[in-house]
Amino acid sequence: MSIIDREVTLRVSPMAADLNINGNIFGGWVLSQMDIAGGIEAAAVAKGPVATVAIESMQFISPINLGEVVSLYTKTIKKGKTSMVIKIDVYATSWHDHSEPRKVTEANFIFVAVDENGQKRQL
Repeated sequence: MSIIDREVTLRVSPMAADLNINGNIFGGWVLSQMDIAGGIEAAAVAKGPVATVAIESMQFISPINLGEVVSLYTKTIKKGKTSMVIKIDVYATSWHDHSEPRKVTEANFIFVAVDENGQKRQL
């Protein structure tokens, strides 16, 4: 699945406060951005509130450095009665030299549609 056939769901540039002890962007920050992007896609599919219920295997392929722009691409790959699987691909690129984006991680997030009481509801 290529990012070329999708529009970016979320684009963000991490700040110095998002660095880990090694000087790269903290993995938890990346995971948080993925949850936000996945939630945007899932809420559109569900036409209402959703909750994250699981994250399938995820691997950090390449570190994100300060001064890079992080682009998150989402795609709904499976829908059930109350839940959906959202594929999230994360790319980073330097904001100043317009280098070719490089993939930094990917994962499938599972979201469930919820009602005003936080209970599962039909899609």
